[in-house]
Amino acid sequence: MSHTLPDDTVDHGARAAFREAVAGLDASLEGVALTPEDAGYPEACAGYNLAGRRHPDVVVTAHSASDVVEAVTFAAAHDLPVAVVATGHHAMRPLEGGLLVSTAAMDDVHVDADARRAVVGAGARWSDVVPRTAEHHLTPVHGSSGQVGAVGFTLGGGLSPVLGRKYGWGSDHIVSLDVVTASGEVVRASAEDHADLFWALRGGRSNLGIVTSMEIELFPVDRFVGGGLFYDGEHAEAVLSAFVAATATAPDDLTLSLAFLRLPPVPGVPPLLAGRFVLHLRVAYLGDAAGADDLLAPLRAAAPVIVDTVEETRAVDFERIHNDPTDPAPFSEETSMLAGVGPDAQRALLELVGPTSDTGLHIVELRQLGGAFDVTRPGAGAIVAPEAAYVLWALSIGMPEEDADGIAQARALVEAVRPWSTGSRYLNFAPDDGHPERSFTPTDWSRLLHVKAAVDPRNLFRTQQPLIES
Repeated sequence: MSHTLPDDTVDHGARAAFREAVAGLDASLEGVALTPEDAGYPEACAGYNLAGRRHPDVVVTAHSASDVVEAVTFAAAHDLPVAVVATGHHAMRPLEGGLLVSTAAMDDVHVDADARRAVVGAGARWSDVVPRTAEHHLTPVHGSSGQVGAVGFTLGGGLSPVLGRKYGWGSDHIVSLDVVTASGEVVRASAEDHADLFWALRGGRSNLGIVTSMEIELFPVDRFVGGGLFYDGEHAEAVLSAFVAATATAPDDLTLSLAFLRLPPVPGVPPLLAGRFVLHLRVAYLGDAAGADDLLAPLRAAAPVIVDTVEETRAVDFERIHNDPTDPAPFSEETSMLAGVGPDAQRALLELVGPTSDTGLHIVELRQLGGAFDVTRPGAGAIVAPEAAYVLWALSIGMPEEDADGIAQARALVEAVRPWSTGSRYLNFAPDDGHPERSFTPTDWSRLLHVKAAVDPRNLFRTQQPLIES
């Protein structure tokens, strides 16, 4: 059978047979299996990034690992490529045909406070996880937004704005992964069992199988000092220089990032930010308020601060650092890891996105690395960045076909900073541009392909940032 659902120009009998097969799949599930003709199909396919349009032949809303097994087995039998979505924050190429597994309903979270570990379902968001761990005065290596899926974030590296410089990549703190492979088998991958698959999933993500849950380490953090400093964009040169100086000497307990914001005046954007150029310095410090004040003094003195929201806060309130938008929107992104941002690099950035530029990029951010990010832990996955000091991230809002200028400007920015790039990029910000190898070292890329060939020889998982094109 074709991997694309028959349309009205071909045999209606084949179409009817496919729908009958889907009905059989549906009957075997705790969730549901839907085709484009069924009510609920658009909602089941949707995700946060509206640029990632999905039109699969069938979507399965999985409620359990057994549902994922049924879906993968069905896809293999009908020669359908498989994709997976939880929250859909990451950009992906349009999905036409195939089978989509939605894990959004698989959001269970179980905390073992004594062991300082949590088991997190495939669909759980950080807003599901952090409040549960905070009950025990523990925190995972989480992202900036509570709306992002915990599993996808962690498999893509897991760059935490709070715990990262202290404890490293989130992927380093995965204890085990329950995964459905292309053969329809459920395996538990860890450092001791299926070790190659365990390594590869932390970077190869859904190209190797569908993770149904993960066990992660937790850390004894229940409060921190965090928030943001906002400046008018006309002070970009002074603020950028102060930011680079501060990050050069920052202790591992301090994490900073600097965002150049040009957000449109649309619902959900605060009046402070809407329709103007603003700099947002994001701050998290795993210490007391007095220590934070000392470290931030040069940054507060660099230029007039419009708003200062930095204060001692609970770990559960981590979203107030970045204040990421919660409403779905279409966007495209580019990224690069930088070894440094010296005077020449600063001039290059300011020329393209500073106050005198006419850029259409809505967000350009420098996220501080260093600290524990520089340490390659024994048994680490494919996510490593020992030579990187910053992650550069550029985002443009709009549907791809209507945002050619923004996408081109993001690529031009990445090209302009190439002299200071490590040659790699942060996987969770990387576009689905047909060059997945750019997110890995040559050695890791070769090893990923070897593991991929062993666990998915038919390349069933090939529709989201594929390691191997079909």
